Amino acid sequence: MATGKDRQKQLAREHYQRQAQARLERQRRSRRTALIGTSTAVVVVIGAAVGAVALMGGGDDATATAKPTTAAAEPKAYDPSTGTCTYVASAPGEQVKNVGTPPEKISTAPATMTIKTNYGDIVATLDSVNAPCTVNSFKFLASKDYFDNTRCHRLGTTFPILQCGDPLAKADGKNATDGQGGPGYRFVDENLAGAKYNRGVLAMANSGPATNGSQFFIVYGETGLSADYTPFGTVTKGLEILDKVAKRGIIAGAQNDGTGAPKQPVEIKDVTITSKS
Repeated sequence: MATGKDRQKQLAREHYQRQAQARLERQRRSRRTALIGTSTAVVVVIGAAVGAVALMGGGDDATATAKPTTAAAEPKAYDPSTGTCTYVASAPGEQVKNVGTPPEKISTAPATMTIKTNYGDIVATLDSVNAPCTVNSFKFLASKDYFDNTRCHRLGTTFPILQCGDPLAKADGKNATDGQGGPGYRFVDENLAGAKYNRGVLAMANSGPATNGSQFFIVYGETGLSADYTPFGTVTKGLEILDKVAKRGIIAGAQNDGTGAPKQPVEIKDVTITSKS
């Protein structure tokens, strides 16, 4: 017979997946709006070209929104014959910390990731063979200090995950844009066949198919999630950190689904990845 706790876990799982679908729909609507605006404004494109260049110009603003590619652009999976993956611009509306795009040529050599937090190190073995595009992205972001001095913005209690990787999150339970940040690019889903999200699994958070960016989650219990989130590693050290943080509880979100910002903030100080050739 199902218990109240089982029901809470089920509701949390369903809410997590509804949120992902809602984000995908918002991105689709935003993309459609951008395309409609482009088609109706075509007569003023030439006249506005100089202004557009000025508005979209670079400078040193690391949080500028990435320039979208055409709607037809889709990321491509790892090609063993060329040893490459492709990464494309994320949907309009993402809160972006832009550090560039990963190289398409990648390595599938074994890799280990160390996440230095304010409570100690979390170490994970990365699955470069089955999730090569994902691991390549993490190597790139780590090399750019992308995750340094960021906060994990979402913790589940009945739904045992810690979600991190939004570089702009405040993780105070008040910031409405927490969970909307990313690197300005996206890439394919990988390693989904038979995927399970049990204790120790490291997986990508997303807002629908092929929307992976920089947000990820660490599982410290049993989630029962469906196979929609790229698993790309296994934690070998540091899960006790999540256990301790979870005991302190969460700042409950508006949805009251058992997830929210950790009451005991988790800060990522540095991420390093080492590979064996």
